[in-house]
Order: sequence, then structure tokens, then C-alpha cells
Amino acid sequence: MAWNIKSTHTQAGDLVQLVGLRHKSYIFPLQSGGDFHTHRGILQHDDLIGKAWGTQVFSHLGASFFMLQPPLADLLLDLKRNTQILYPKDIGFILITMGIGPGQKVIEAGTGSGSMMIALAHSVGEEGRIISYEVREQMQKLARKNIQRIGLDSRVDFKLRDIKEGFDETDADALFLDVHNPYDYIDQVRAALKPGGFFCAIVPTVNQAEILLRVLRRHKFAFLEMCEILLRYYKPEPDRLRPVDRMVAHTGFLIFGRRIEPSEDPRALDLLAEQAMQAKD
Repeated sequence: MAWNIKSTHTQAGDLVQLVGLRHKSYIFPLQSGGDFHTHRGILQHDDLIGKAWGTQVFSHLGASFFMLQPPLADLLLDLKRNTQILYPKDIGFILITMGIGPGQKVIEAGTGSGSMMIALAHSVGEEGRIISYEVREQMQKLARKNIQRIGLDSRVDFKLRDIKEGFDETDADALFLDVHNPYDYIDQVRAALKPGGFFCAIVPTVNQAEILLRVLRRHKFAFLEMCEILLRYYKPEPDRLRPVDRMVAHTGFLIFGRRIEPSEDPRALDLLAEQAMQAKD
């Protein structure tokens, strides 16, 4: 079973997405001899295997579906979860802002259900490596199942440990924290990142964001940025174009920074001292 994004035709074992005319969709793996049941009829897997992606198919009741390669965003929203996952709107911005790309070594802490881990594993490619720390064994087991379903588990090292003990890795290209009180672990973060490496954390409240910003400055992180991502869709009807009735608004505050290596020049030291004082105010 795998998420096949390179083929032109379906194969047994592929994850497929069936989308109905009302945009109701289903994601499942194709299996020889299998069948898929919906309230609009049954589709035989053998009738779907070998067809071109984008093909219109029909249930035994004549209901119409289009067979597509599921996008990463839909795969993430389809994950089994025990906690709130990161939304694609946040994940995409994080990946771009942190410069995540092929061949990189990236650490995350707070695996959760695995949505960020899966996106990271997809982005670093076959030559990259994701190291994911989680303190809750049941959450890690769920995340393993979720990434195995998509077929990217070979790119991830799972570690069941509290990060207050530190990270095993050094010189990571980037590090992402989705944990309670991320400001308690910035010493450990700095030791794991390469000089100039990217840092990002997500926190739900302004109070936590304020503390984290102060601690990052004290630990020689610079180029700090804080934002939240709001996404509003529109109904794609040219004659009555308007926003949809619901939107995913605040999910968390994103805080970014870079590990810097300050100069020993007195002017640089004075500037750092000034920033530290500002952080205490």
C-alpha cells in the first residue's frame, strides 16, 4: 500500500481517492478482488485497477465518481487521530519558511498523529531523514500506522523519549516543536541545530508565544517572526461568487527563528545585551 504520485495509471496497492459530483470523497487502497461500498453503490477494485488517473467510474447503481491521486492535504486530513492535527494551511507555510527540501535532516518533537511528520518526510525525499520524538507510546504507534499507510515510513526514525533529556542528533537543518511549553527546551534545540539552522514552534496562546520569544532571544536565536495563518475559501460559482459559510481560522501561532553565532566584536555583544534586556521587560 502506497501513495503513488508518479504513475499515470492505477496499480494494486495504490491509495486512490474517489470524488463524487458533490465533492464527497473517499480514500482507500486498491486490492485485487476487493470491493468498496458507499451509500451510492459498490465499486469493484478490479474494475479500477489499470485505469488512468482522472477516469470517471460508476458504482453498480450508476453513481458517478472521478478516480484521482489523493493530494497530500487530503491524506493528512484523512488521518486517524487522537488529537488535533496541524492543518495543511499551517504545514505548507512552515515547510516553505523553513526551507525544507530534498536530502535534509529534520527533527520534530511531538509526533502526535503524524501529520507534520508525513509532510516533512515527503519534502525531504528519499535521501533525507526525519527524526521524530514522542513521549506517548500510543501516539507514536498511531503515527507509525498513519505513515505506513502512505508508504513514507522508511524516511523516519521514531524515538520514544522526553526531549528534556536532549536530542541524539546534532547539525540538523531544521527543528520543529509541537509540544507543551516549547520554551523549556530551547537549550536542547540549540544543541541539535546546525549554525544558522531553522527553528519553528506552534503554540495556541499569546501568553506562550510571548514567553517563547523572550527565551529564544536569550539563547541567541535571531530573525524571529510570529504569525498565524487564516484561510478562507470561496464558492467557485462565477454567477454567485462569495465566501463559504465556514472557515478554518486560528489553529495556533507559528514562531520562527534561526540559530546564530554572534561575533565577539564588542558592538555585537552590546546589541545582544540590549536585546536580552528588551526580552526581560
